[in-house]
Amino acid sequence: MIALTTFTNTLFDTIMDVIPIASILFGFQFAILRRPINNLSSVLLGFVYVILGLSLFLIGLELALFPLGETMAKQLTAPHFLANFKVTLQGALSWVDYYWVYLFAFCIGFSTTIAEPSLIAVAMKASEVSGGSISVNGLRVAVAIGVAVGISLGCYRIVVGDPIHYYIIAGYVVVVIQTFYAPKLIVPLAYDSGGVTTSTVTVPLVAALGLGLASTVPGRNPMIDGFGLIAFASLFPIISVMAYAQITQWLNRAANSKESNNAL
Repeated sequence: MIALTTFTNTLFDTIMDVIPIASILFGFQFAILRRPINNLSSVLLGFVYVILGLSLFLIGLELALFPLGETMAKQLTAPHFLANFKVTLQGALSWVDYYWVYLFAFCIGFSTTIAEPSLIAVAMKASEVSGGSISVNGLRVAVAIGVAVGISLGCYRIVVGDPIHYYIIAGYVVVVIQTFYAPKLIVPLAYDSGGVTTSTVTVPLVAALGLGLASTVPGRNPMIDGFGLIAFASLFPIISVMAYAQITQWLNRAANSKESNNAL
């Protein structure tokens, strides 16, 4: 009965969220373009699927991903767990003692990004448009590494309590410098890659991880320190994708130079 009530409430909220989008789409189609919609029945059925899918996804977030992420963060930072792997011999816990948290953040960031549907779609389109010069798997791995490193660094920031703006400013300084030297083909794609990582799979677990970590580490405020991991997950893929393109370009130039020398 409780599950049915939860689903009904979530379904109603989802319908109210989708109605403005549908109103704009249909309004422009009929009032501005003044053209009928092809396969109207299929479009309406698609809206039904969207509403049901979003409702089930939101319920899944509340029942699975959010609790799981917070639980893992709290268990990894529990004093009795850290005592078994303590690196520092004396005194209070140091940032080094939370290395399991950094490792978990890296793994969860990499795995959720690899499975991100929006990233897969962007990578396939980029490979198609570039005629195969941009590898689908290469782009996905580059973005996943960036997210993994970013989330790990974000967890370190929560543990030590540093201000977030120092990291973000330094990261964007690196991005600006890379923009001047990276291949022009990859720069817009790199900037978009930072956005596609903050989607359906990555955000729930990352947000839950940050809140769980900030609520467990002594001296941290979940409201102040718990948020911000998603900013790291958006920033560092830009750096990693442009770095991937720069390394690939350097290797290609080295290979071409070697072939030229052999020909001579």
